[in-house]
Amino acid sequence: MAADYQIDNLDIQILNILMENAFTPFTEIGKKLYVSPGTVHVRMNKMEKLGIIENPQLRVNLSKLGMDVTAFVGVFLVKSDMYEKVVEKLKMINEVVTCNYTTGNYSLLIKVICRDTQHLRDVLYEKIQKIDGISRTETLISLEDTFNRPIKLQEVAVK
Repeated sequence: MAADYQIDNLDIQILNILMENAFTPFTEIGKKLYVSPGTVHVRMNKMEKLGIIENPQLRVNLSKLGMDVTAFVGVFLVKSDMYEKVVEKLKMINEVVTCNYTTGNYSLLIKVICRDTQHLRDVLYEKIQKIDGISRTETLISLEDTFNRPIKLQEVAVK
């Protein structure tokens, strides 16, 4: 694989279709874009090898499975050099689904998904706040996930 491979408009169009619905068959993508399914497959393989496409995931409606509370937790670290150790501990908590290193008031902003507020309380007090290196947290409970969408990639200027 050439290290200087540049994605083009076809790659962008393929990505946009698959980000809307990852189950879209290559044959359908090919028809929409007037290329063969083999071309779509080759392009996908190239983008996977380049690390553009990574770890495809199934999106599940967690509230249908009883996971009704989503919270965003701002984490304050005792010292910034404790970041890596804290993140490793957070990775071990199943309810923590995202973790972002941030600027501003918080050192980290994490997203936590729980069954109910009691479960959230237990996760906060018994798991997150007991991690060595965390001085305190601030929690915001999401009332509604109004929308959650992939970014629409813009086509690139082909040279």
